[in-house]
Amino acid sequence: QVQLVESGGGLVQPGGSLRLSCLASGFTFNSYAMTWYRQAPGKERELVASITKTGGSTNYADSVKGRFTISRDNAKNTVTLQMNSLKPEDTAVYYCNFYRAKNYWGQGTQVTVSS
Repeated sequence: QVQLVESGGGLVQPGGSLRLSCLASGFTFNSYAMTWYRQAPGKERELVASITKTGGSTNYADSVKGRFTISRDNAKNTVTLQMNSLKPEDTAVYYCNFYRAKNYWGQGTQVTVSS
């Protein structure tokens, strides 16, 4: 069955960096675009970054442009989100996602940016 397993979250000070990874299984990974979303307490889930199936094109929310980088390794069925210059407002649960007739989600990984 489809599985998306996120890792790499944690507590970091403002200005710091984290690298999130999502390991995918149960589907043909290189046939689908992949997306990272996040959900902060009391807020709706929002798109953070997406990448096409070949990795040739990426898209970012305005709030993270220039700070976050999405990438993928189709040989390892992994999509990564490098997050730099983190801000307290980046605090959220981050989810890996892809769409195939419906949305598939991982369990999420908590990112907390606080001094």
